[in-house]
Amino acid sequence: MAIIITDECINCGACEPECPNTAIYEGGVEWTWAGGTALTEVELGDGSTMDAKAPVEPVSEEFYYIVPDKCTECTGFHEEPQCAAVCPVDCCVPDPDHVEDKETLLAKKAWLHAE
Repeated sequence: MAIIITDECINCGACEPECPNTAIYEGGVEWTWAGGTALTEVELGDGSTMDAKAPVEPVSEEFYYIVPDKCTECTGFHEEPQCAAVCPVDCCVPDPDHVEDKETLLAKKAWLHAE
């Protein structure tokens, strides 16, 4: 399961540097697959590919956000999601729309970091 940042976010930014996958971005900021990963090219759901360094539209314009396809809940890095551990307002919570088991999260980590 990926983590999501709720609209209770106060935009303090404490979570962003804690993410081992660079899956957290400031609201309104474009993101890339390559940021914090070993990816050079990504296959999209429609079978097409894109350069991992190509910018992607922000998930949120207002608050810090987590890219669910880059979030591994810190599995393989830490015992618990670090964004949730450092969040002063407890707005980093499990995302019910992106439920994944430990094996899936470990496979995602291996894919992101070319392990």
